[in-house]
Amino acid sequence: MSSPQTPGAPMVRADVWLWAARFFKTRSLAKQAIDGGKIDLNDGSCKPAKPVHVGDLFRISRGEERLEIEVLALSEQRGPAPVAQALYRESEASVAAREAAKAQRKLVGAMAPPGRPDKQARRELRRLKDSM
Repeated sequence: MSSPQTPGAPMVRADVWLWAARFFKTRSLAKQAIDGGKIDLNDGSCKPAKPVHVGDLFRISRGEERLEIEVLALSEQRGPAPVAQALYRESEASVAAREAAKAQRKLVGAMAPPGRPDKQARRELRRLKDSM
């Protein structure tokens, strides 16, 4: 968790940091995610202009992904991916949960039919529905 910050401590806006850390392609998308309630900062709600400090904890929801991120460094500029990845650390529980969800989606996808039914399969489906 975040410790109490001194007034002169460096800080960056939440939407700018999320953009610089490459969680969102544009700052506008980061702002929309924050406004939509997809981002929590230190177990509380977040606003786009809320200051982010080193040691803060983000909970990010992007589609099926749920990330738990600790801020390691601050940046207002979007740089290369290796530099952006040095700005944060994902918790072990978050990594494990994402891997488990990925494996689950892979299993569900393997059991689904490969695509749209062909003419013969459509006829069988129609016969099945008509018989009910």
